[in-house]
Amino acid sequence: MKILTVIGARPQFIKSCMLSKAIKIRQDMDEVIVHTGQHYDDNMSKVFFNQLHLPQPDYYLGVGSGSHGKQTAQMLEELEQIMLSINPDIVLVYGDTNSTLAGSLAAAKLHIPIAHVEAGLRSFNKKMPEEINRLLTDHLSKWLLCPSSSAVDNLNKEGITKGVHLTGDIMYDSVLYFKEKARQHSPILKKLSLSSDNFYLATVHRAENTDQPERLKSILEAFQQLDRQVIIPLHPRTKNKIDQFNLTDLIDSSAIKIVDPMDYFDMLTISSNANLILTDSGGLQKEAYMLKVPCITLRDETEWIETVDTGWNQLVGANSQQIVDSVGSIQIPSAHPDLFGNGDTANQIINLLQKEG
Repeated sequence: MKILTVIGARPQFIKSCMLSKAIKIRQDMDEVIVHTGQHYDDNMSKVFFNQLHLPQPDYYLGVGSGSHGKQTAQMLEELEQIMLSINPDIVLVYGDTNSTLAGSLAAAKLHIPIAHVEAGLRSFNKKMPEEINRLLTDHLSKWLLCPSSSAVDNLNKEGITKGVHLTGDIMYDSVLYFKEKARQHSPILKKLSLSSDNFYLATVHRAENTDQPERLKSILEAFQQLDRQVIIPLHPRTKNKIDQFNLTDLIDSSAIKIVDPMDYFDMLTISSNANLILTDSGGLQKEAYMLKVPCITLRDETEWIETVDTGWNQLVGANSQQIVDSVGSIQIPSAHPDLFGNGDTANQIINLLQKEG
């Protein structure tokens, strides 16, 4: 069985490493990896391949940044040629990026079965490009590999019941596999002179926050008012927006520490040692839950609603006062339900594809 894996963004590298490990030990499976180059900065791409021992991609498209239409179109054109050349049995896609959509569209047009890892997520906000990518990919896929029961429910409500499988979350496999290795090898706490439970970790990168100067300003103003230093691994796109909107004075203070984007080991280590995580990232909301760290989500909705329902995550949007009040009133819930499986998702997926492919 020949599997073509399409990846292109930081979260996909982390997810795919566990499935690639599982595929590698199967004698009847062969994986061809295409890296679209959607994330191309070394800190957000190359370092992950090296650290996670991901197989080097067989194809690198080097798409880089650009408008959604331009980026997706270029990927689609090149992926189609690769698929025609190698004739895979299955195209494997992850999550909700433009790489996900391009891989799914190319495969569907060529009648190649699609397996979608992290299927069924919904924010119910179609202004988010990720939501469009999720919807289209799910409706094109043969195997819908759901990380949680709420994802299964979302698909059922859309009339998608065939090929739906509750597999657990592949990110939980990664967290369990790499957490101890990260603790042993990451120097990040020492490097930043941090002690455990004495800082907040924040990430801001979604267009709904970065492209609206009022929201971005409000979020940064809230960080200025918090009772602990806020560490921000700054996404290159966010940095450009801060400069563009003349907000650099809001990050030039002792209340906020700006650092470069982190590799996976550093991010796992700093996340697990933070008092609290403030983020607009879907993946980091989920990782916070897996690491038992409370989370404040800087969005008006989330696709990981189960983390909110359990009390480990709060939706606060971008209002400064709401952010400050939520941080001040945070309480760690006594219960921590098993939402995302048992850490054996990769084997479940491979066994499923092997049986039905």
